Amino acid sequence: MVKNSNFYPVILAGGRGTRFWPLSRRKRAKQLLALDGKQSMIQQTVARLLPLASAKTFWIITNGDLRPEILKQLPKLAKDQVLAEPVGRNTAPAIGLAAFLLLREHPDAVIGMFPSDHVIGDEKSYRTTIEGGVEIAAAGENIVVLGIRPNRAETGYGYIEAGSSFRGEALRVRRFTEKPDAEKAAAFVAAGNYFWNSGMFLWSARTLANALREHLPKTARLLEEIAETFGTGKFSQTFRRLYPKCENISVDYAVLEPRSAKGEQAGNIFCLPADFGWNDLGSWTALHEHHTAKSSPPDGNLIHGAGVFVLNAHGNYVHAPGKFVAAVGVSDLVVVETPDALLITTRWHAQDVGKVVKHLDEKKLHRLT
Repeated sequence: MVKNSNFYPVILAGGRGTRFWPLSRRKRAKQLLALDGKQSMIQQTVARLLPLASAKTFWIITNGDLRPEILKQLPKLAKDQVLAEPVGRNTAPAIGLAAFLLLREHPDAVIGMFPSDHVIGDEKSYRTTIEGGVEIAAAGENIVVLGIRPNRAETGYGYIEAGSSFRGEALRVRRFTEKPDAEKAAAFVAAGNYFWNSGMFLWSARTLANALREHLPKTARLLEEIAETFGTGKFSQTFRRLYPKCENISVDYAVLEPRSAKGEQAGNIFCLPADFGWNDLGSWTALHEHHTAKSSPPDGNLIHGAGVFVLNAHGNYVHAPGKFVAAVGVSDLVVVETPDALLITTRWHAQDVGKVVKHLDEKKLHRLT
């Protein structure tokens, strides 16, 4: 496996932590980075991509709380390769900024977008899949998404409807559906030609910049103006001034959905089915699934406390450090206690935690978010 000097991994770190409420941002800075294994999540993400790209081509988009810790954990990356958003603006402005930064000097560079909260079981297969995607992305105005074959009717993920074959295992994309209801998700799984949207994309800097200019013109102009000042003394001030004016929108809604609306042939979006043991640790549900698969706890109960008593309880995730926990006659609960908040939900509704965070933001209860 040879490093590709034209491949630029962009890792988004911290933007989706709201699904782990009630941990505050500073608590997440210390805790979310090490959800699995000895290395932190972002260290694992960088390590499995390093065989494909040199350290100087990596970019990290994060927030101000996480940036100091990330710089400590990734000493091989230059400081200016780790950018902290002045405010969170979702994935479209974050990955778009990377595209406009690279467009100035490396317009043909292939950008890979990778969230930092993924677990990958088969790293060799993962890298092989990415290499195939880089080839497709470099061949024209193409967008490549890694699709995960669903094993359940999950309502917390977006879905990709795949169409005709393109080349090799790649399939043309018909449309994207973001977080369907339970009935629709079950129909998608039964149909057999739907994949979970992994949130991992590949495209050239030119392709992504042009797509943003077409579908998100106001934000594209702002990002381009920010990028023009990179490497100068004006960058920090321009970044702080203009970035909050960008639209708060995911790249799925901003680019993929309108692009796929052009039709299966004209959209030039391709799905690479991925079979490399993927899990998105972006929610308590996914964390429960991942750790129960690894450790097979009795009756599927993952309980963290100072002491535990379980009776007729199944499939629960309880996080109450320092407390004695008794789980009696309950199933599929998620209970998370922190010093300033208590979350009680079910594994099937844990994806809705972001709605609580939105409520807290609206009520200006920022100490909890």
